Amino acid sequence: MIKKILIVAGDPNSINSEIIFKCWNRINDKYKKNIFVIGNYKLLLEQSKKLKIKVKLNEVFNLKSKLDKKQISIINFPLSYKNCFKVSKFNSSKYVIGCLNLAHRFCMEKKFNGFINCAIDKNLISGNKMSGVTEFIAKKSKIKKDTEVMMLHNNKLSVVPVTTHIKIKEISKKIKKNLIIKKLKTLNSFYKKIFKTKPKIAVLGLNPHNCELMRKSEEIKEIIPAIKVLNKEMRLSGPFAADSFFNKDFKKYDVIVGMYHDQVLIPFKNFFKYDAINITLGLRYIRVSPDHGTAKNLIKKNKANPESLLNCIYFLNKFEL
Repeated sequence: MIKKILIVAGDPNSINSEIIFKCWNRINDKYKKNIFVIGNYKLLLEQSKKLKIKVKLNEVFNLKSKLDKKQISIINFPLSYKNCFKVSKFNSSKYVIGCLNLAHRFCMEKKFNGFINCAIDKNLISGNKMSGVTEFIAKKSKIKKDTEVMMLHNNKLSVVPVTTHIKIKEISKKIKKNLIIKKLKTLNSFYKKIFKTKPKIAVLGLNPHNCELMRKSEEIKEIIPAIKVLNKEMRLSGPFAADSFFNKDFKKYDVIVGMYHDQVLIPFKNFFKYDAINITLGLRYIRVSPDHGTAKNLIKKNKANPESLLNCIYFLNKFEL
Protein backbone atom coordinates (compact mmCIF):
# COMPACT_ATOMS: atom_id res chain seq x y z
CA MET A 1 0.00 0.00 0.00
CA ILE A 2 1.37 3.43 -0.98
CA LYS A 3 1.06 6.07 1.73
CA LYS A 4 0.55 9.79 1.30
CA ILE A 5 3.95 11.46 0.95
CA LEU A 6 4.57 15.10 1.89
CA ILE A 7 7.58 16.96 0.44
CA VAL A 8 8.67 20.46 1.48
CA ALA A 9 10.24 22.15 -1.54
CA GLY A 10 12.83 23.85 0.70
CA ASP A 11 15.25 26.60 -0.26
CA PRO A 12 14.09 28.39 -3.43
CA ASN A 13 17.71 29.25 -4.34
CA SER A 14 18.86 25.68 -4.83
CA ILE A 15 18.70 22.50 -6.90
CA ASN A 16 15.54 21.42 -5.04
CA SER A 17 13.05 21.98 -7.84
CA GLU A 18 15.34 20.15 -10.26
CA ILE A 19 15.57 17.02 -8.12
CA ILE A 20 11.82 17.09 -7.40
CA PHE A 21 11.07 17.23 -11.15
CA LYS A 22 13.63 14.50 -11.94
CA CYS A 23 12.20 12.26 -9.20
CA TRP A 24 8.70 12.79 -10.56
CA ASN A 25 9.79 11.66 -14.00
CA ARG A 26 11.44 8.52 -12.59
CA ILE A 27 9.05 7.19 -9.95
CA ASN A 28 6.22 4.76 -10.52
CA ASP A 29 2.71 6.15 -11.12
CA LYS A 30 1.48 4.54 -7.89
CA TYR A 31 3.67 6.98 -5.95
CA LYS A 32 2.68 9.98 -8.04
CA LYS A 33 -0.96 9.64 -7.02
CA ASN A 34 0.03 10.07 -3.36
CA ILE A 35 2.58 12.90 -3.35
CA PHE A 36 1.94 16.45 -2.12
CA VAL A 37 4.59 19.19 -2.41
CA ILE A 38 4.48 22.28 -0.17
CA GLY A 39 5.97 25.13 -2.17
CA ASN A 40 5.16 28.14 -4.31
CA TYR A 41 3.23 27.08 -7.40
CA LYS A 42 4.32 30.03 -9.59
CA LEU A 43 7.97 29.72 -8.56
CA LEU A 44 8.12 26.00 -9.30
CA LEU A 45 6.37 26.51 -12.63
CA GLU A 46 8.90 29.18 -13.66
CA GLN A 47 11.83 27.07 -12.49
CA SER A 48 10.63 24.08 -14.51
CA LYS A 49 10.60 26.23 -17.64
CA LYS A 50 14.06 27.66 -16.93
CA LEU A 51 15.41 24.14 -16.39
CA LYS A 52 13.62 22.85 -19.50
CA ILE A 53 12.35 19.83 -17.59
CA LYS A 54 8.94 18.71 -18.79
CA VAL A 55 6.56 18.35 -15.86
CA LYS A 56 2.97 19.42 -15.21
CA LEU A 57 2.01 21.13 -11.95
CA ASN A 58 -1.38 21.27 -10.31
CA GLU A 59 -2.21 23.74 -7.53
CA VAL A 60 -4.31 22.02 -4.84
CA PHE A 61 -6.13 23.81 -2.05
CA ASN A 62 -6.65 21.05 0.53
CA LEU A 63 -5.48 17.55 1.37
CA LYS A 64 -8.75 16.03 0.15
CA SER A 65 -8.07 17.06 -3.44
CA LYS A 66 -7.95 14.19 -5.90
CA LEU A 67 -4.36 13.75 -7.06
CA ASP A 68 -3.38 13.20 -10.67
CA LYS A 69 -0.48 10.93 -11.64
CA LYS A 70 0.19 13.26 -14.59
CA GLN A 71 0.65 16.39 -12.46
CA ILE A 72 2.69 17.28 -9.36
CA SER A 73 0.24 18.44 -6.70
CA ILE A 74 1.46 21.71 -5.15
CA ILE A 75 0.07 23.01 -1.86
CA ASN A 76 0.75 26.66 -2.62
CA PHE A 77 2.63 28.77 -0.08
CA PRO A 78 3.02 32.53 -0.74
CA LEU A 79 6.40 33.89 -1.83
CA SER A 80 7.48 37.28 -3.22
CA TYR A 81 10.32 37.35 -5.76
CA LYS A 82 11.52 38.95 -8.99
CA ASN A 83 13.97 36.32 -10.20
CA CYS A 84 12.87 32.70 -9.72
CA PHE A 85 16.41 31.52 -8.87
CA LYS A 86 17.50 34.61 -6.92
CA VAL A 87 14.92 35.10 -4.19
CA SER A 88 15.99 37.53 -1.44
CA LYS A 89 17.22 36.11 1.84
CA PHE A 90 14.38 37.79 3.77
CA ASN A 91 11.64 36.36 1.53
CA SER A 92 13.36 32.97 1.32
CA SER A 93 13.53 32.77 5.12
CA LYS A 94 9.82 33.56 5.58
CA TYR A 95 8.94 31.04 2.88
CA VAL A 96 11.10 28.19 4.19
CA ILE A 97 10.01 28.63 7.83
CA GLY A 98 6.36 28.87 6.78
CA CYS A 99 6.55 25.69 4.69
CA LEU A 100 8.27 23.78 7.52
CA ASN A 101 5.66 24.99 10.02
CA LEU A 102 2.84 23.83 7.76
CA ALA A 103 4.42 20.40 7.26
CA HIS A 104 4.95 20.09 11.03
CA ARG A 105 1.31 20.97 11.67
CA PHE A 106 0.04 18.41 9.14
CA CYS A 107 2.14 15.68 10.78
CA MET A 108 1.13 16.61 14.33
CA GLU A 109 -2.49 16.41 13.15
CA LYS A 110 -1.73 12.87 11.86
CA LYS A 111 -2.51 13.80 8.26
CA PHE A 112 0.88 12.35 7.27
CA ASN A 113 3.26 9.90 8.97
CA GLY A 114 6.06 12.37 8.38
CA PHE A 115 7.58 14.61 5.75
CA ILE A 116 10.60 15.07 3.51
CA ASN A 117 12.27 18.44 3.40
CA CYS A 118 14.52 19.28 0.49
CA ALA A 119 17.79 21.11 1.21
CA ILE A 120 17.72 24.39 3.15
CA ASP A 121 20.46 26.95 3.77
CA LYS A 122 20.75 26.91 7.58
CA ASN A 123 21.02 30.71 7.69
CA LEU A 124 17.40 30.93 6.56
CA ILE A 125 16.09 29.30 9.73
CA SER A 126 18.76 30.02 12.34
CA GLY A 127 20.21 33.44 11.53
CA ASN A 128 23.75 33.55 12.91
CA LYS A 129 23.31 30.43 15.06
CA MET A 130 24.90 27.12 14.04
CA SER A 131 21.75 25.03 13.86
CA GLY A 132 19.79 23.25 11.16
CA VAL A 133 16.44 21.66 10.38
CA THR A 134 17.04 18.88 12.94
CA GLU A 135 17.21 21.42 15.76
CA PHE A 136 14.41 23.58 14.31
CA ILE A 137 11.94 20.68 14.11
CA ALA A 138 12.95 19.38 17.56
CA LYS A 139 12.16 22.79 19.06
CA LYS A 140 8.82 22.95 17.22
CA SER A 141 7.96 19.48 18.51
CA LYS A 142 8.67 20.55 22.12
CA ILE A 143 10.54 17.35 22.89
CA LYS A 144 12.90 17.11 25.86
CA LYS A 145 16.14 19.02 25.41
CA ASP A 146 18.94 17.14 23.62
CA THR A 147 16.84 14.04 22.92
CA GLU A 148 16.58 14.56 19.16
CA VAL A 149 19.03 12.56 17.05
CA MET A 150 20.30 13.17 13.53
CA MET A 151 20.99 9.89 11.72
CA LEU A 152 22.37 9.39 8.22
CA HIS A 153 21.18 6.07 6.92
CA ASN A 154 21.24 3.62 4.05
CA ASN A 155 20.81 -0.14 3.80
CA LYS A 156 24.46 -0.75 4.68
CA LEU A 157 25.17 1.59 7.59
CA SER A 158 23.90 4.42 9.79
CA VAL A 159 25.92 7.15 11.49
CA VAL A 160 24.95 9.54 14.30
CA PRO A 161 26.81 12.60 15.62
CA VAL A 162 26.28 13.37 19.33
CA THR A 163 26.74 17.09 18.61
CA THR A 164 25.45 18.41 15.31
CA HIS A 165 25.70 21.95 13.98
CA ILE A 166 28.07 23.64 16.40
CA LYS A 167 31.50 25.21 16.02
CA ILE A 168 34.53 22.95 16.46
CA LYS A 169 35.82 24.99 19.42
CA GLU A 170 32.54 24.28 21.28
CA ILE A 171 32.51 20.50 20.87
CA SER A 172 34.60 19.45 23.87
CA LYS A 173 32.46 21.63 26.16
CA LYS A 174 29.31 19.82 24.98
CA ILE A 175 30.61 16.26 25.34
CA LYS A 176 29.05 15.24 28.65
CA LYS A 177 27.96 11.90 30.05
CA ASN A 178 24.27 12.88 30.28
CA LEU A 179 24.15 14.18 26.71
CA ILE A 180 25.68 10.97 25.36
CA ILE A 181 23.19 8.89 27.38
CA LYS A 182 20.21 10.88 26.05
CA LYS A 183 21.33 10.56 22.44
CA LEU A 184 22.07 6.84 22.69
CA LYS A 185 18.72 6.12 24.35
CA THR A 186 16.82 7.92 21.58
CA LEU A 187 18.88 6.17 18.91
CA ASN A 188 18.38 2.70 20.38
CA SER A 189 14.64 3.16 20.98
CA PHE A 190 13.73 4.65 17.61
CA TYR A 191 15.99 2.36 15.61
CA LYS A 192 14.14 -0.60 17.13
CA LYS A 193 10.75 0.98 16.35
CA ILE A 194 11.58 1.77 12.75
CA PHE A 195 13.72 -1.23 11.74
CA LYS A 196 12.33 -3.83 14.16
CA THR A 197 15.76 -4.86 15.38
CA LYS A 198 18.09 -3.94 18.25
CA PRO A 199 21.05 -2.12 16.70
CA LYS A 200 24.68 -3.01 17.23
CA ILE A 201 26.26 0.36 18.06
CA ALA A 202 29.90 1.46 17.98
CA VAL A 203 30.87 4.64 19.85
CA LEU A 204 33.90 6.69 18.80
CA GLY A 205 36.11 8.70 21.11
CA LEU A 206 36.57 12.44 20.73
CA ASN A 207 40.35 12.80 20.73
CA PRO A 208 43.08 11.36 18.49
CA HIS A 209 43.89 7.85 19.78
CA ASN A 210 41.25 8.42 22.50
CA CYS A 211 43.83 10.76 24.05
CA GLU A 212 45.57 7.49 25.09
CA LEU A 213 42.86 7.23 27.78
CA MET A 214 44.50 9.88 29.93
CA ARG A 215 42.83 10.59 33.26
CA LYS A 216 41.44 14.01 32.31
CA SER A 217 40.37 13.07 28.79
CA GLU A 218 36.71 13.23 27.67
CA GLU A 219 36.94 9.50 27.02
CA ILE A 220 37.69 8.72 30.69
CA LYS A 221 35.53 11.45 32.24
CA GLU A 222 32.41 11.36 30.02
CA ILE A 223 32.28 8.79 27.21
CA ILE A 224 33.25 5.56 29.01
CA PRO A 225 30.98 6.31 32.03
CA ALA A 226 28.05 6.84 29.63
CA ILE A 227 28.72 3.53 27.88
CA LYS A 228 28.92 1.72 31.23
CA VAL A 229 25.51 3.07 32.30
CA LEU A 230 23.85 1.79 29.10
CA ASN A 231 25.76 -1.42 28.47
CA LYS A 232 23.13 -3.69 30.02
CA GLU A 233 20.25 -2.37 27.90
CA MET A 234 22.05 -1.83 24.58
CA ARG A 235 24.49 -3.56 22.26
CA LEU A 236 27.29 -1.01 22.74
CA SER A 237 31.01 -1.12 22.04
CA GLY A 238 33.73 1.52 22.37
CA PRO A 239 35.07 4.05 22.57
CA PHE A 240 37.08 3.39 19.43
CA ALA A 241 39.81 5.63 18.05
CA ALA A 242 38.22 7.44 15.11
CA ASP A 243 41.30 7.73 12.90
CA SER A 244 41.41 4.04 11.95
CA PHE A 245 37.90 2.82 12.74
CA PHE A 246 36.49 3.30 9.23
CA ASN A 247 39.21 1.16 7.66
CA LYS A 248 37.29 -2.07 8.25
CA ASP A 249 35.85 -2.29 11.78
CA PHE A 250 32.71 -0.30 10.91
CA LYS A 251 31.32 -3.22 8.90
CA LYS A 252 30.56 -5.11 12.12
CA TYR A 253 28.02 -2.51 13.31
CA ASP A 254 24.60 -1.14 12.40
CA VAL A 255 25.26 2.37 13.71
CA ILE A 256 28.44 4.37 14.31
CA VAL A 257 28.10 7.15 16.89
CA GLY A 258 30.65 9.96 16.68
CA MET A 259 31.13 12.91 18.98
CA TYR A 260 30.74 15.58 16.30
CA HIS A 261 29.25 16.19 12.87
CA ASP A 262 32.20 15.77 10.50
CA GLN A 263 33.75 12.90 12.46
CA VAL A 264 31.14 10.51 11.06
CA LEU A 265 29.67 12.40 8.09
CA ILE A 266 32.92 12.77 6.14
CA PRO A 267 33.69 9.02 5.95
CA PHE A 268 30.01 8.14 5.46
CA LYS A 269 29.59 10.51 2.51
CA ASN A 270 32.91 9.41 1.07
CA PHE A 271 31.75 5.78 1.07
CA PHE A 272 28.16 6.20 -0.07
CA LYS A 273 27.85 9.51 -2.00
CA TYR A 274 24.13 10.00 -2.78
CA ASP A 275 23.02 6.63 -1.42
CA ALA A 276 21.85 8.02 1.92
CA ILE A 277 19.12 9.93 3.67
CA ASN A 278 19.04 12.11 6.79
CA ILE A 279 16.50 11.02 9.45
CA THR A 280 15.52 12.90 12.60
CA LEU A 281 14.85 10.48 15.48
CA GLY A 282 12.99 11.40 18.66
CA LEU A 283 9.96 13.12 17.12
CA ARG A 284 6.32 12.03 17.09
CA TYR A 285 6.58 11.60 13.33
CA ILE A 286 9.32 10.77 10.81
CA ARG A 287 11.26 13.62 9.23
CA VAL A 288 13.73 12.80 6.47
CA SER A 289 15.75 14.82 3.98
CA PRO A 290 18.18 14.18 1.13
CA ASP A 291 21.77 13.86 2.28
CA HIS A 292 23.11 16.90 0.45
CA GLY A 293 22.93 20.68 0.54
CA THR A 294 21.45 23.36 -1.70
CA ALA A 295 24.29 23.00 -4.26
CA LYS A 296 24.05 26.60 -5.42
CA ASN A 297 26.97 25.95 -7.79
CA LEU A 298 24.73 23.57 -9.78
CA ILE A 299 21.65 25.80 -10.08
CA LYS A 300 20.20 25.84 -13.64
CA LYS A 301 22.90 23.44 -14.91
CA ASN A 302 20.59 20.40 -14.91
CA LYS A 303 23.31 18.24 -13.33
CA ALA A 304 21.77 17.54 -9.91
CA ASN A 305 21.44 13.91 -8.78
CA PRO A 306 17.93 13.02 -7.47
CA GLU A 307 18.98 9.66 -5.96
CA SER A 308 18.84 10.77 -2.31
CA LEU A 309 15.37 12.29 -2.67
CA LEU A 310 14.15 9.09 -4.33
CA ASN A 311 15.51 7.12 -1.38
CA CYS A 312 13.65 9.47 1.00
CA ILE A 313 10.35 8.80 -0.80
CA TYR A 314 10.82 5.03 -0.69
CA PHE A 315 11.85 5.13 2.98
CA LEU A 316 8.94 7.29 4.10
CA ASN A 317 6.50 5.05 2.31
CA LYS A 318 7.91 1.89 3.90
CA PHE A 319 8.47 2.83 7.53
CA GLU A 320 6.37 4.30 10.29
CA LEU A 321 6.67 4.80 14.05
